[in-house]
Amino acid sequence: MSKPRIAVLNAAHRDENTTRNFRRELDASLAEFDATDGTVPDDFDYDGAVVTGSRSSVYWDDDWMRPVKEWVGEAIDRGVPFLGVCWGHQLLADVLGGTVEDMGVYEVGYSEIEHTGDSRLFDGIDETFLSFTSHSDAVTTLPPGADPLAENDYSNHGFRTGRVFGVQFHPEYDAKTARELVHRKDLSDERRESILAEITAENYRQASEAKLVFDNFLEFVREVRADGVDSGTDNRTATRAGRSD
Repeated sequence: MSKPRIAVLNAAHRDENTTRNFRRELDASLAEFDATDGTVPDDFDYDGAVVTGSRSSVYWDDDWMRPVKEWVGEAIDRGVPFLGVCWGHQLLADVLGGTVEDMGVYEVGYSEIEHTGDSRLFDGIDETFLSFTSHSDAVTTLPPGADPLAENDYSNHGFRTGRVFGVQFHPEYDAKTARELVHRKDLSDERRESILAEITAENYRQASEAKLVFDNFLEFVREVRADGVDSGTDNRTATRAGRSD
């Protein structure tokens, strides 16, 4: 069977780390689009789609976000499976009628996260796991009908509705990406040095378990492609009820 064809909406403002990380982690035929230029696919002829992180906020009134949200909304309505990561997680929640807000704090560094154990997206991942995080916005209200999949003391870290999955953490990050991000952020010297000290080979090894979300998502995509119907006992029809344009 050929590799699934995945549209990657890259919202990282041309950060080369993002392109490298997703190309490494997604064993699929990828078509990448620079979302921050407002560039989206011309059609919906994809087996699935992934939306990356971004330094922007979903609730900003940036011109480039409108075509991205419109394409994502129509693709969801057409049944295209989605995985959103960090900002992508928040964008999917917003498009589906959830709420994204500033947390008032910044979660950054390796964090412990718990998942419910109820979703195939986390197959093979310990219920308490480690992953790199970097966000000050969060999904504070899930989309109507969505199931929470993961969380920690900061926020929701995962949800599902129908063929749509979102994760707040960054399973794709490597050590280079993490270090460069920390150096760019407006942090106190003490906090910066503390976070940099956590970016070790051992923590990266432990956090690599979370990368299974990519394999699990692609397996779901392959099943949807083969069946022409939703797969998995925890699946429900996606809805955009409550969405405000």
